[in-house]
Amino acid sequence: MPTKTFFNLPDEKRQNLMNAAMREFSRASLADASIANIIKDACIPRGSFYQYFEDKADLFFYILEEHSASNRELMMSLAVKHQGDLFASSAEFFQSTLHRFMHHEHRDFARNIFLNMNYKIEYKLILDVKNPTTRQRISEFYRSYMGLIDTSGLNIHSEQELFHLIKILRAIIIQNFIQFFAGEAQEQEVIRNFTLELELLQRGLYTPADN
Repeated sequence: MPTKTFFNLPDEKRQNLMNAAMREFSRASLADASIANIIKDACIPRGSFYQYFEDKADLFFYILEEHSASNRELMMSLAVKHQGDLFASSAEFFQSTLHRFMHHEHRDFARNIFLNMNYKIEYKLILDVKNPTTRQRISEFYRSYMGLIDTSGLNIHSEQELFHLIKILRAIIIQNFIQFFAGEAQEQEVIRNFTLELELLQRGLYTPADN
């Protein structure tokens, strides 16, 4: 998490550092990214960097949380738009986010996230366990988001079951983004794959045997 010193910077200097970091994390994965490149691009001393962040991972996950917050806002707005239909809102979220990745200036940043996905990165997309404020904010998001979901047409019997269904949908979304950025599927193909998986989940796969 950035220090107070970072947040006290003038907006222009703070944004300059963020832009330099985005360029570096778009060029390379977290493991291969270089603080030296970031501070050179941002024209700041190395000592100043460590007044703002603990290390490059601290900076990376701060940026990642900023992007994740935007995605959570989109999820909320789509849940309202589709009157609580979890599957319809998930489908639009996937397609609109995929389109944004394809045409966004930070496409390479997204590619590096998904092609270097590990448990820590995936978990950070959900919950920053080191930061109580972020943890509380995301927990509140899930409570609010689940409150918008219409469960009347779902075979859901508890809030816990709904939460795990949302986790399953998240895993499907992430896996399809990985396939897209890995070049295993083009835009239309990955949309078809996601739509099929969503339909399979929606209708269920178990057929009771005839008595």
